[in-house]
Amino acid sequence: MTRKQKRLMIIGALALVLGLALALVLVALRDQIVFFYSPTEAIARAVEPGTPIRLGGLVKDGSWTREGETNRFVVTDGETEMAASFVGILPDLFREGQGVVAEGRLTTDGRFEASNVLAKHDENYMPREVVDSLKARGEWQREPAEGGAS
Repeated sequence: MTRKQKRLMIIGALALVLGLALALVLVALRDQIVFFYSPTEAIARAVEPGTPIRLGGLVKDGSWTREGETNRFVVTDGETEMAASFVGILPDLFREGQGVVAEGRLTTDGRFEASNVLAKHDENYMPREVVDSLKARGEWQREPAEGGAS
């Protein structure tokens, strides 16, 4: 074998090893690569209680209650609703009818216990997947931005 053939064999072997390693990582993480699950997806995929996930959707109007630092609200994607709770201070822009992505775990009784509620970067933010889901169901109603351009 010439030196050139040996180099090509080594490069080929390294590419094969890297390809196999990447395939193993992607297979192991296939359910965790998703940025978040909607309530419908969380139920359809039968996410095990205690598994850390991100839940995204809209905060249902009239569902948010606060008792001290305990906040209870319902996350909906227009099709399915899931009760959620969070202990702590919510972001200033958290409100009913707005998009939310919360990190946490499902409980054995089907509720979602959030450990973190992600803040929106501006008042018009909503995850693209939530918008697409709402548009597909014909429930998307974009509210006009308050105030004017400055």
